[in-house]
Amino acid sequence: MIRSMTGYGRGQGKANGLVFSVEIRAVNHRYADINIKAPRLLLAFEAEVKKQASGLLKRGKIDVFINQDPSEEVVAVPVMNQAVAKAYVELFSQMKSQFKLGGDIPLELLVAQKDVLIVKENAVDEADLRVSLQQAVSQALRGVLQMREAEGEATRLDIVARLDSVTRSLERIAERSPQVPLEWQRKLKERLQRLAEDAVDEQRIAQELALFADRSDISEELSRFQSHLQQLDLLFSSEEPVGRQMDFLIQELNRETNTMGSKSNDAELTRNVVAIKAELEKIREQVQNIE
Repeated sequence: MIRSMTGYGRGQGKANGLVFSVEIRAVNHRYADINIKAPRLLLAFEAEVKKQASGLLKRGKIDVFINQDPSEEVVAVPVMNQAVAKAYVELFSQMKSQFKLGGDIPLELLVAQKDVLIVKENAVDEADLRVSLQQAVSQALRGVLQMREAEGEATRLDIVARLDSVTRSLERIAERSPQVPLEWQRKLKERLQRLAEDAVDEQRIAQELALFADRSDISEELSRFQSHLQQLDLLFSSEEPVGRQMDFLIQELNRETNTMGSKSNDAELTRNVVAIKAELEKIREQVQNIE
């Protein structure tokens, strides 16, 4: 199955009053590059989340965003730091006595001091949090995979259509190629007969024809091209990521096409070679997004 490297998914989880959401965004990348951004409470699970994502997403730049969402339940409450509050009261009383100041110490003044009030988070069960987070990540990963598979299928259909066009051009090249030396022989004879008064040297023509046929022979290139096409066709049914293999095969097809073009001494052959190169370039662009 062909999958693209582009995808998006979202999942949600809840544990002990803590509500969080997971967003996963994936785009093209040569390798698997997974980055996790999570609140402090969930940083301990970063390695587990990365392992979970890498088990399904083998390639691409993958960003995992874990956000802590507001909850209707109270997961953190303010409490008084008694030791700090007592120290401030004693300090204010000392200042009042030392400088002979009047008045009481207002509550507003006391609570405004640093660390008098602190926010204490309720204890969250780590096992429940791990399970909920795994479920949320799995939900987000399913969304990414669904998008990747949908885009991958569209890419596959486009590549198959272009390969059909390439195959038709290749068939025309294979049909035309054997005729080129024969036509070149006929034209050479006609040219020599117009220029020479004496009889044409058939042995010399045979030698020239043999050299021309050898230089313009593309049978090996055609055979290798067909072999690469068969290998490409097999990759479409593979369950493993095939993007790199496809990229390599497209490079090899381009190499064979360039060789055929350099050996071409015929306008029709050249037209078909150019048509193949144009289609291969479009296929190469599509392959860059395949996992």
